[in-house]
Amino acid sequence: MDIATIIGLFVGMAIIAGTIVAGGGAMVFFHIPSMCIVLGGTLCSVLIHFSMGQFLAIFKIIKKTFQVKLPGPSEIIQQMVNFATISRRDGALALEEQMRRVSYGFISKGLQLLVDGQDEESIREILSLEVQYLQERHSAGKKILEFMGTSAPAFGMIGTLIGLVQMLQNLDNPEQIGSGMAVALLTTFYGACLANLVFIPLAGKLSVYSKTERLAMEMTIEGICTISQGGSPSMVRERIQSFVSPVHREEVKATL
Repeated sequence: MDIATIIGLFVGMAIIAGTIVAGGGAMVFFHIPSMCIVLGGTLCSVLIHFSMGQFLAIFKIIKKTFQVKLPGPSEIIQQMVNFATISRRDGALALEEQMRRVSYGFISKGLQLLVDGQDEESIREILSLEVQYLQERHSAGKKILEFMGTSAPAFGMIGTLIGLVQMLQNLDNPEQIGSGMAVALLTTFYGACLANLVFIPLAGKLSVYSKTERLAMEMTIEGICTISQGGSPSMVRERIQSFVSPVHREEVKATL
């Protein structure tokens, strides 16, 4: 679970809500027509711009920004060193038992390829292809969130124009001016909040998550391929540590 995303989202909402309550007019900011214009318009624009499958994947994309289940660099290095030790001592078939203990599916797939007797070139090709398509899926999700971040303020402006037209048409009726002004101002407020507190930050978090997962996968590929070559545990460690900056290598150094 990504605590930073949760804290940022809820604290940001709390700050906005607290400011509204402190002003003494909380219910004024609750306007269903304005919400419908911004949320409904944003979702409809996503439906038009993307396919139905991509639209239905929105909730999975958002869920991915909250749930991060990736092993850290130190854990990957230590696991690969352990696998290299087992492979040299007992053979590649002995890694089959280790597959059941691994929580990260990509590592499990790499071990399966080793157990199946695939050569280094085939392993690298198969696993690299999975990295490529993972990046494409994450890129598509990022585009959806960025598009929503662009659309929400735009529909906020559309709501503002609607509210202004309604207000100008009812200048002779003071009771109608208030509702027109509410639509005019609140739609812009809703659109700006959704874009800058939800959609755009989540798109950025998905991009960060994607880079982190790609690093974990590339470290795994290098470790699995080195093991398939019959590399020693120390060679496996030194190769994978090249993915980590020199400043942090001592922190992630695995024990042999």
